[in-house]
Amino acid sequence: MPEPGFHGRATDKVDADLIARFCLSQEPEVWKPPAPEIRELQALVRRLESLIEMRVSEENRLSSGVVVEVVRRSLEEHIAYLIEQTKHTERMIREHIDNHPDLKRQSELLDSIPGVGQTTAALFLAEIVDIRQYKSARQVAAFAGLVPGERHSGTSVRGKVRLSKIGNARLRKALYFPAITALRCSEFFKQWASGMRERGKCKMSVIGAAMRKLIHLAYGVLKTGKPFDPNWAKTT
Repeated sequence: MPEPGFHGRATDKVDADLIARFCLSQEPEVWKPPAPEIRELQALVRRLESLIEMRVSEENRLSSGVVVEVVRRSLEEHIAYLIEQTKHTERMIREHIDNHPDLKRQSELLDSIPGVGQTTAALFLAEIVDIRQYKSARQVAAFAGLVPGERHSGTSVRGKVRLSKIGNARLRKALYFPAITALRCSEFFKQWASGMRERGKCKMSVIGAAMRKLIHLAYGVLKTGKPFDPNWAKTT
């Protein structure tokens, strides 16, 4: 019998050979770690995400009808603590961005887009890392899993076009409510979405398209260094 791990080592060798040949033929750019300020922003943003998730979980437990007083008190105290920590982390994120001119400038550009606030801007900057590594807005949308793909059954039956959802789930999740806010409150987005609705697009299709539109607008303002302009945005 082959010794334990034999097949694993053989597979590793094949994989290594494939990777080496790919690098020789395609000559991909050398990976560079994110700058220290981006790594810190990522850590802060993800900590904020964890705090919010914990608070929602505890609030759900509390609203489920806890009757034991000591447990209810514990939940209320923990929720209060999580709210305090959430506010504290939000302040640290704002201070961190304000202390780095490039991040502050980019955050202000993103904040000019309808529906995008400081929290969404911070998460976008933390997850995208460096907009210069993307050659198009479509590449950023693909990274977020917001490029529509057609579902297939077998070899010939086609299904509905849906978002691929293969990509950065954090970024995709962060754009959902800003897209809804933009569709509800922004005249630009209202007019833009009216055409989709007239063509019979369902609610979720319109929201998905709005999320993708936010990606395109974010790419545009960061690449050009100019704030959101409704007239320019109509052409993107």
